[in-house]
Amino acid sequence: MLVLWCPDWPVTAAATAAGVPAHLPAAVFAANRVVACSAVARANGVRRGMRRREAQSRCPELVVFGEDIGRDARMFEPVAATVEELIVGVEVVRPGLVAVPVRGAAAYFGGEPELVELLLDHVSVHAGVECQVGIADGLFAAVLAAHRCLLVEAGAAARFLAPLSITELDQPGSDRGELVDLLRRLGLRTLGAFAGLAERDVATRFGSAGVLAHRLARGRSERPPQRRRPPPELSVTETFDPVLERIDVAAFMAKTLAERFHGGLAAHGLACTRLGIHATTERGEQLTRVWRCAEPLTPQGIADRVRWQFEGWLRAGEANRPTAGVSLLRLEPEETVAGRSLQLGLWQGASALGGPGAEQALATERAGRALLRVQGLLGPDGVVTAVLDGGRGAGERVRLVPWGDDRAAAGDQRAPWPGRLPSPSPATVFERPVRAVVTDSAGAEVGITERHRITATPHRVALGTGAERRVLDWAGPWPVAAQWWDPEGKGALARVQVLLESAGQQPEVALLLVWQGNEPTDERPLWTAEGMYD
Repeated sequence: MLVLWCPDWPVTAAATAAGVPAHLPAAVFAANRVVACSAVARANGVRRGMRRREAQSRCPELVVFGEDIGRDARMFEPVAATVEELIVGVEVVRPGLVAVPVRGAAAYFGGEPELVELLLDHVSVHAGVECQVGIADGLFAAVLAAHRCLLVEAGAAARFLAPLSITELDQPGSDRGELVDLLRRLGLRTLGAFAGLAERDVATRFGSAGVLAHRLARGRSERPPQRRRPPPELSVTETFDPVLERIDVAAFMAKTLAERFHGGLAAHGLACTRLGIHATTERGEQLTRVWRCAEPLTPQGIADRVRWQFEGWLRAGEANRPTAGVSLLRLEPEETVAGRSLQLGLWQGASALGGPGAEQALATERAGRALLRVQGLLGPDGVVTAVLDGGRGAGERVRLVPWGDDRAAAGDQRAPWPGRLPSPSPATVFERPVRAVVTDSAGAEVGITERHRITATPHRVALGTGAERRVLDWAGPWPVAAQWWDPEGKGALARVQVLLESAGQQPEVALLLVWQGNEPTDERPLWTAEGMYD
């Protein structure tokens, strides 16, 4: 078995998706613990299983990402496809790790070393990721060989595994932590020591989970590989002569093309949730747009999106409009799910009976179609909806999700979140904090002490370049001990609520102010306004 392993893949995928440079230390967290970290972060003392506060105390510049299995799998698919270009029968063990049978490929390319060298070059050039390759008998041994960049001879897997630590049994996703801990307390520190036990004794003491781990320690396979089958050709392509230059003609052609596209997916038991529309003009211009959809697309939905997209392309301004008609149109399923019929909700059922939910159901459908149409004109991230998430600050608790994406919360809203503001939250949260100046009755700027005491009673507040307004009432401060290890105190925050008097035509206004500590600079003022209350 040949295994190709991309080290620290969750971090690599998250950094690539966010555009974070590889030289910055980064880590992926789940349940406030490190599940993966980069080599730069490890060099600064960050380790898997470490709590977030301890990890950030060891590496203050650590870039933090949340765990996202879907993102990891989506980013890894091109790597698996690149491996599949050379070797048939790829099995994705988990994002960042693929396994393939080596015998046939090694014979074809002239030997295992030649195959490994060719594969490493091919993946590095075409997928642009760093990887390591190992070969051994069985998946478990091959994974450990990939961690060490070794080619283990056939029949030598047991000898290779024998001196390794028993903790190697606890691979990501294996859930053998308790078993490994028990084996260590019993004095079994290496895989060879565990493999030397009789299988009957292992079954009696550790059960089926212990027997499976025992097989792995002996260099045997847990199960045969589940080979990937090359995906069927699901895209639909149509050429036009004469070329398409009118929206009504494009809409007519889209109906036929949508039926073919939907029928091809249905024949494989699939439905499309992300539709790629690719067009080529007579002069070779490439036009592309991907539509995200909250529900699997119907033929009518596919045709609508093609028509809307043509409206966006053909009615754009002179600078963005194609210079020639469309000669080729291709529809591609960027993301598919198991085919199923759409289940109507309670309100849709009421509308079918003419009940009180009829108007609401129709309005909801019209609004959804309008949002999707605007999304086609502005791009997938052009239409977003807000999701209430976990966090301390008002801005942290609101996450914007592109229309059609999963709206599940990334953090636990019920967590304690020390330093979170008391209710109610600001009705308006500024996209960028507004510079503020808070002074006392003598005109001196107000601050917060190390003991989180306000230095003087706020008397006047000026926002940006506006005039000062008198403070009618205030409350706080509420300190947030974030990045307390930073010697410059950049993580020290405190929030204060103030009520300002009316001025001319402007009524009274309540603001949420944030004190950021230290001396003010042009980039980092002493006070900013984070939000405004109704």
